[in-house]
This record gives sequence, structure tokens and C-alpha cells, in this order.
Amino acid sequence: MDWKRKDLIGLEDLKKEEIETILEVANSFKDVSARSVKKVPALRGKTIVNLFFEPSTRTRTSFELAAKRLSADVLSFDVSSSSVSKGETIVDTAKNIEAMKVDCFIVRHSISGAPEIISMNVSASVINAGDGCHEHPTQALLDLFTVKEKFGEIKGLKISIIGDILHSRVARSNIWGFKKLGGEVCVCGPPPLIPKGIENLGVKVTYNLDEAIENTDIVYLLRLQRERQKENFLPSLKEYSFLYGLDEKKYEKLKKKTFIMHPGPMNRGIEIYSDVAEKDKSLILEQVTNGIAVRMAVLYLTIGRKI
Repeated sequence: MDWKRKDLIGLEDLKKEEIETILEVANSFKDVSARSVKKVPALRGKTIVNLFFEPSTRTRTSFELAAKRLSADVLSFDVSSSSVSKGETIVDTAKNIEAMKVDCFIVRHSISGAPEIISMNVSASVINAGDGCHEHPTQALLDLFTVKEKFGEIKGLKISIIGDILHSRVARSNIWGFKKLGGEVCVCGPPPLIPKGIENLGVKVTYNLDEAIENTDIVYLLRLQRERQKENFLPSLKEYSFLYGLDEKKYEKLKKKTFIMHPGPMNRGIEIYSDVAEKDKSLILEQVTNGIAVRMAVLYLTIGRKI
């Protein structure tokens, strides 16, 4: 466990061995959530601040539970009632909070690069909980953990990421993560929602869903990021659902050992149909469960061994 990083900003900069270290530590923490007393003293005396400038349910709650199960003190920052609404910069906000002797910031922001800017201006650790269209590293790590649990290893697996690739930070982090651990990644979606030059990341590109899901091991469905779309990329949601939504008919084409994943929140009836989301092949709730162990591991590695 030779971890030397103060921050976790993205998977692009991580080595394969660093990713594997996080997954190994997460595996050791997973049984904590199954105990009657769901707590260990690993971060006793540490203070962690949830600095969320965007709405979040799963990520924010998961980080808060992870911190509390490690016995840390947690402060959740309400942007709407903060000085940010009065014009204070995010750097000044972080510096003022750090002056209260906190140990870690968990940052979500609509602007790509915001967590890194904060990390450059504070001594406390910074963990990226999703920034703009850049990365969402802990989501990808919990996805890697979940897939590894099912298959034993990721090397040689075929992963198809379907949907709004252009605006998805989850897609980018997953591409880096799966590729570094030896997976083969295919991206699929409407042409306007596939970034130009994404082939340079070593992924296959297709615009046909049947081609994407044929012989794949993981079908990873993405939500349409309508709140980040500055223009109309699609004729209609109905057409998108017909061409790229995973319904019962398309589900039946999957091979026996193909699993379905989704980072949430799901738009039922658009990228995934309700009956498909509840199938045995769905790993969606397992992803949520595993998120706590993975975030416990990230918190422990970044701040748990600091004196």
C-alpha cells in the first residue's frame, strides 16, 4: 500500500498499481458495512468537508457514510446559504474552511478542473466527487470494484458504455480505469453525443446499439446529461429511447453472462426500461453498496495515515 498522493483528482493520472491498491483496500473495508456496529476507528479525529456545488444524492450520501464508518467528523457544506452566493471564490471558500483545521475536502463542481484548482491552494487533501465533464474517479473505482467482484479480473473483458459520452465525466473515468486494468472499451451513442477524437483513448466507437451489446460482458448505460447540454443534440427523447434504450427486446439479445450497470440516477423508460433495471443481470444496487467501501478506501489512503 505505497500510496503517496495527497489528492484524488482523476484516474487519468493514476498508475495501474495505484488503482489496484485502492481496490484491495476497499475489499478489506467492505465487511464493515455488514457488521452490527458499522464503524472502525481508522479516521478518528479527522475532519472531512463535503463541498458540493452541484446536487447529489448517491455520491454525497456515500461519502458521508464512508467517513462516518471510519469514525471521522463530517461537515456538509450548503452552497445556497454560503458566502459563495455573495460572490466569494471557491478558493477563498476552501481556504477559510481549511483555516478551521479540516483534513479533507470532497468537491463536486459543475466546472471542469475546480477540484484541482482547490487542491493547488490548500494543504488539506482534495477528492474529486465529479467536476463538469472531466472526471468522476470514485464512481469509476466502484464500477471497477463491482466488475472485479463478478469476474475475478478485468483483463480481457469487453465493456460497452452507451449514451451521452460527450457530457459524461463517468464515461471518461471509466475509460481510463477499465483500459488501465486491461479491459476493452466500446462507446456507443448518437453521433452528436460522441466526442470527436475519442478513439485516441484506445476505445472502439459505434453508433449502433446492437453492435455495441453483441458479445460484451458489461453494458454500462449512461443518463442523458440534459442539464449540461447547451443545445439540442437529439430530435426527441422518444427516438433516443427507441434507438439506444435498453428494453426487454434488446435485453434478450445479451449473452448469458452479460451484466448491466448504471451510475444513477436512472431515467427509466429512456436509457433503461424498468423491467430491465430489476433483472438479475443488473448490478446497479451492488454499485451503490460498493461505493461506500471504495470511498472508505480512498479516504483512508489519502488522509488516514497522515500524522
